Amino acid sequence: MKKWQKGLVTILGASGLLLAACGNQAASSDSASDTASSETASEGLMDDGVLTVGVTAGPHEEIFNFIKDKAAEDGFEIELVVFNDYVKPNTALAEGELDINSIQTGPYLETVIADTGYEITPIFENITIPMGIYSEQYDTVDELQEGDTIAIPNTPSQEGRALLVLENAGVITLPEGLGIDATVDDIEENPLNLEFITGDPAQFIAQLPDVAAAGINSNYILDAGLSAKDLAIAMEDSEDTTWVNLVVARTENAEDPALAQLEEYYKTDEVKAFIDETFQGAVVASW
Repeated sequence: MKKWQKGLVTILGASGLLLAACGNQAASSDSASDTASSETASEGLMDDGVLTVGVTAGPHEEIFNFIKDKAAEDGFEIELVVFNDYVKPNTALAEGELDINSIQTGPYLETVIADTGYEITPIFENITIPMGIYSEQYDTVDELQEGDTIAIPNTPSQEGRALLVLENAGVITLPEGLGIDATVDDIEENPLNLEFITGDPAQFIAQLPDVAAAGINSNYILDAGLSAKDLAIAMEDSEDTTWVNLVVARTENAEDPALAQLEEYYKTDEVKAFIDETFQGAVVASW
């Protein structure tokens, strides 16, 4: 499992340096101490009484709405800002418009940080939205027939994810160690001579009647109002933490007490039961 390194808040250390620099003048030192204390207090995420959380529409929004109501009973106020894309939430977080966000996996976050230089960091893992192989024709992968057509996402990493699900189900064999970088061109063994086509995963729901099966991230299944349990013939291993989603904050706030409190509200048996009952396997709790 990937171990995420949290950033450390350096406010107290900075205050100490300021006091040392002014140590020759008692009055100045007192003034500097008061100023540093005031600045430290202003850094708290809950100083305004509200934690502002960016979420994508769908599972993240629904789960946080559930948590929001429970936390409010203790006076812990959460304000949700809902996004329909994966770019703006990180920009808004980096620019201070959000306190945290809950929208993304670790690999995606790494790419964002590498591309933008944003000083944002994961705080805790929350859910996984697994990749599945879905079919309207079959109930299991064992029913696949010679020459069947399988639709595979053409987006980076998602193509590899879908192929790995098929490999784990014993349908195909991929080169050892290739992992999520695998493409349909890398398939080494294909005993059923399946035909693989690639395309936009957002279109796969409409295409399900025309193919034997399709690799679809479960959020599309949820958006279409379909049941993952009814349509899935193979699913990503729920124990694989590669694609776990993360709650992310600015690095300077990584040790803020409000975030530890939020994690306690999030990681409860009650929230896990809500996830299980609401999403029926299309979303899995990470704890």
